Amino acid sequence: MATQRLLGLLDKIRVPLGGEKVFKDECAFSFDNPESDTGLYVCMKTFVGFGRQHVMQYHQKTGNMVYLHLKTIKSKKPKKEDVEAKAKPTRLAIGVEGGFDVEDQNEYDYQDENSIVILPEWDEVPLSNPDLPEKVHLVAAGILTAESASRQDQIAAWDGEKRIISKYADNLKQLDNGVKVPPSGWKCTGCDLKDNLWMNLTDGTILCGRKYFDGTGGNNHALEHFKKTAYPLAVKLGTITASGADVYSYDEDDMVEDPKLAQHLAHFGINMMIMEKTDKTMTELEIDLNSRLAEWDTIQEAGSKLQPMFGPGYTGMRNLGNSCYLNSVMQVIYSIPDFIDKYPKQIEAIFTSSPADPTSDFNVQMAKLGHGLLSGDYAKQKTPPADAGDDEHKEQGQEGIAPRMFKSLVGRGHPEFSTNKQQDAQEFLLHLVNIVERNSVGSNNPCDCFKFEVEEKIQCVQSKNVRYKNKTDYLLALPIPMEAATNKAEYAAFEEKRKELEAKKERVDPREVVRPCIPLDACLQAFTADEIVEDFYSTALQAKSTACKSTRLASFPDFLFIQLKKFTLGDDWVPKKLDVSVDMSDELDLTAFRGKGLQAGEVELPEGDGPPPPEPQIDESVVDQLVSMGFPREGCRKAVYKTNNSGTEAAMNWVLEHMGDPDFAEPLQLGGAKKAPQASINEEGVAMIQSMGFTRDQAIKALKATDNNVERAADWIFSHMDELDSVPMETEEAGAAAAAGPKCRDGPGKYQLVAFISHMGTSTACGHYVCHIKKDSRWVIFNDRKVAVSEKLPKDLGYLYLYRRI
Repeated sequence: MATQRLLGLLDKIRVPLGGEKVFKDECAFSFDNPESDTGLYVCMKTFVGFGRQHVMQYHQKTGNMVYLHLKTIKSKKPKKEDVEAKAKPTRLAIGVEGGFDVEDQNEYDYQDENSIVILPEWDEVPLSNPDLPEKVHLVAAGILTAESASRQDQIAAWDGEKRIISKYADNLKQLDNGVKVPPSGWKCTGCDLKDNLWMNLTDGTILCGRKYFDGTGGNNHALEHFKKTAYPLAVKLGTITASGADVYSYDEDDMVEDPKLAQHLAHFGINMMIMEKTDKTMTELEIDLNSRLAEWDTIQEAGSKLQPMFGPGYTGMRNLGNSCYLNSVMQVIYSIPDFIDKYPKQIEAIFTSSPADPTSDFNVQMAKLGHGLLSGDYAKQKTPPADAGDDEHKEQGQEGIAPRMFKSLVGRGHPEFSTNKQQDAQEFLLHLVNIVERNSVGSNNPCDCFKFEVEEKIQCVQSKNVRYKNKTDYLLALPIPMEAATNKAEYAAFEEKRKELEAKKERVDPREVVRPCIPLDACLQAFTADEIVEDFYSTALQAKSTACKSTRLASFPDFLFIQLKKFTLGDDWVPKKLDVSVDMSDELDLTAFRGKGLQAGEVELPEGDGPPPPEPQIDESVVDQLVSMGFPREGCRKAVYKTNNSGTEAAMNWVLEHMGDPDFAEPLQLGGAKKAPQASINEEGVAMIQSMGFTRDQAIKALKATDNNVERAADWIFSHMDELDSVPMETEEAGAAAAAGPKCRDGPGKYQLVAFISHMGTSTACGHYVCHIKKDSRWVIFNDRKVAVSEKLPKDLGYLYLYRRI
């Protein structure tokens, strides 16, 4: 009997400790969860959860036999005719069509059918069975009541939206000026505005708020009042309810909490317990302002009846709260064959070799995410119940996947991506590349498919000598030359109309917005245009000169990411986004932008980046003291120089440490002086260092850095491990490899557009991301969990573009 078997397994289970992570929301190897058909199995020893497909493999690997089977049955409640309209969204639930929309948990009934399962026989005992051993009940209760790992990560990642308590709240000065504020009928004392009104909590003055970027809002009278009086706190009238209100601190320059708000309002005759909300909160206004931007509708193809897509390759991703940047980037990444080959196609090998904690293994989570997106297991159309109405039939989409574990892992330790704040998709892409490369050392690196070299040429204007330098990059960041707009007259007319409407306090119809139209070729020409470098030190002239710098592509990758540099700083140093339309080509020929390297007849600039260093200032009295002890003068001069004339004791210590160096008695040469000839490789030393477990390249680099001193070379390696991982080895083998071919993949410069990511909003700190990907010869929009065939492709409003070489 199963309950009897459990008595012999009590030492194999344990109660989770306080704060210990319990993975009860999703499987470590898939996106199965308690609401999945087969539920989730949580190990009662390690507290890692698994879907039915993977739990047996984990049992065989670890020997853990006892699991808490979590199964939740979710059913929709019947709709009531008198149900109120859906509540306004919160800031993390951006209420725009197709964007992040939190599912209303009150619309569903949930029934838990939990049990204890013993492997490998799959013996099952309902958790309600009174014959279960007490320890089993305790462990199960500990798992059920513990904060899930994803919930702990969510709490840790909270971005500070919880407002701080104002430093003025406790001792706020309030004037006894007899002011009593009525419960309605307010207007600004500085103008006639009757909305967006703020009451100063010190003197009771009612004034209008700030003007928004689109010309709406107030006339800044409340801010001007603070500048005159220094009265710090103001409450937004119309947001006051029994549960609180919007309070702003001008001195602290942020929305704040006022624990004594009821008392402060009562001073002016306001009873917050009977007040009703009549104006929008700042959160709702932020959403409205974003939604008002014309690009929201255009990029999301609002107004089009889009055909939803299901099946392999068409899986949506749930928005976890401002995670649309991650969703869009990962959808595009898993449209690239190199990443598919590296992770989803190797899923069995990756899972089999996974560590004891697969939730923290990057390769496991990448394979899991790739398989979840491409398999189609989570992109099945939900079947409406037999008695479903028309609305429920319309709502039947796919469940999609929630990348909680992946987001937590890739953001771990990062000051931005570990939070729930909105982020820049381009920055996240480069962050992901960095992680992939770290985890691909010694194996195939899928990022090689879009890695390329940029060639920089600098030519001294006077001597005509040149210097070429190549650097590696992963995306081509193109400037947007506004002066190249092809519709300047139309745009100027629209701007005049916009200003007239603003003056009348009227809004611009988003459908009538005119954007500057910039040709893609103008962006490419701006990237490769010559740049004048002032105060350039010419090693040919041994003096400062002027140089001309030009940039070309030294190689063409298999896939090319292009970033349009839409985010910039205004003249007032405030970040802003360029609202432009760029004519992105379906096919792109970059052949004309290939770099050619050193050409016949060109003379290279001598090595060096600056004037030769001055002769070292050396305290000869200290040198004489060391020489009197029997050491060579040149070695003593070197010791005094290396210790920055710090005195006899410091120089003596340096001498004792370096007196065995082969060049100890040779004349001092500074770093900028002529390079000393490379010493021959000490093969015996190389063999000795290799015997310690280091590679030949590492051994050679260490010996070169320490003048073939084996003992110092070993110490050098241990103190320069990061350098050894990142800096290429300066060996003959490496030089030969570099001469044999390019470091990056290369081929023809003709490309075809296959995907792009678009951003809606005024800056990278807010707004929403979606992506469009070309699949099976048609364009598909991925808008978080919603996946559909694109009808009106907004490719001119994108931010990141992916081209595939033809």
